[in-house]
Amino acid sequence: MSYTLNCSILLTELPILERAAAAKAAGFDSVEFWWPFAEAVPGDKDVDNFVASLKDAGVQLDGLNFYAGDMPGGDRGLVSWKGRCSEFKANVEVVAAIGEATGCKAFNALYGNRQEEYTPAEQDELGLKNLLAATEGVARIGGTVLIEPVSGAAAYPLKTAADALEVINKVKAAGNQNIALLADFYHLAVNGDDVAAVIEQHAKDFGHIQIADNPGRGAPGTGNLPLFDWIDRSRELGYTGKVALEYKQERETAFNWLETASTSA
Repeated sequence: MSYTLNCSILLTELPILERAAAAKAAGFDSVEFWWPFAEAVPGDKDVDNFVASLKDAGVQLDGLNFYAGDMPGGDRGLVSWKGRCSEFKANVEVVAAIGEATGCKAFNALYGNRQEEYTPAEQDELGLKNLLAATEGVARIGGTVLIEPVSGAAAYPLKTAADALEVINKVKAAGNQNIALLADFYHLAVNGDDVAAVIEQHAKDFGHIQIADNPGRGAPGTGNLPLFDWIDRSRELGYTGKVALEYKQERETAFNWLETASTSA
């Protein structure tokens, strides 16, 4: 199965350290997480316990977010957040260490909301510096930093694939190539992007794909997005990575759609 299960939005009925085992029991060998700790630099024991939960479950960690602040409180990343640069850079070291311990190679860096007290140009200047630090930090383990357009956060500036690619191209122009677009079909669609056109133009260069249906951000088939068509076309055009299930649904019915799915992803 080339799906990977996002254990930060699914299986939330369970404690973090039990979700990898539950994913394995549901038939998944691959998982991803948002940042699974309450702080940018957790204690060594907390990191060790998280890594052990993956190894004990027998699943591969294929995606991990950098620390993004208080997500339930509305934060959406530290990359461009002036005043928290040292916190982000300290987190890069922890992310790289977890990647090294687990074999994870893909790391999602949420860009951060706009701050009223700073100009976009000031935040973008910091964003470039932090992304250069992030790409350098994970390069030693063969890692790639992912940049994601996001919906549902008015102050988050990267809403379309073009927005994210502009940031990506600045990092590449500065010399670091291990950065790529995270194509979350749900977020792109909700924000009004032309998902089919994005796929035609960029699928072979996608660093990662995530899916949920719309409306509702539920499982495939609960809304009206042609997710399977988009996945198949991305494959035809050269995308070879995992497809992450990043939708909201209760554990009991979350994977029923797989029985009748029209694509093997």
